[in-house]
Amino acid sequence: MPQIAQIGATFASQLFWLAITFGLIFVVIGLGMVPKISSTVEARDRRISDDLEAAERARAAADETEEAYRQQLEVNRAEALKVTQAAKDASARETEQKIKAADAELNDKTAAAEAQIRAAADAAKADIENVAAEAAQEMVAKLSGAKVTKAQAAKAVKRALVNG
Repeated sequence: MPQIAQIGATFASQLFWLAITFGLIFVVIGLGMVPKISSTVEARDRRISDDLEAAERARAAADETEEAYRQQLEVNRAEALKVTQAAKDASARETEQKIKAADAELNDKTAAAEAQIRAAADAAKADIENVAAEAAQEMVAKLSGAKVTKAQAAKAVKRALVNG
């Protein structure tokens, strides 16, 4: 095998060119590309860091806005409760006044109706007494034949009604 026999003669030159090639690759990659990659990675890290900080600031601003919204909501709720309570109170006062007016009107109507009923009852009682007196006068005249005056018959009917 001729290749094995030549290995001693070509081995040193192959090692030389291997070292040169690796050195060249190291210089190109190590000194040319690595700094660019490092700066790109650092820029990306800075951008991520800046984005995270911006997100944190936005979250803090959103929390502040939400807290302000909740406080305003509580203020509005309290104001709405005050307005509602005032409306309820006004409605209650108005209803109470209407009830008092209706009650007074009903009392007046009741008093007038009671007076009317008393007058009608008194008139009916007087009519009943007159009719009873006339009936008693006629009965006495028919039964006993005695003449009784209207005044005497009315007096007897009143006594009978009072004594029950």
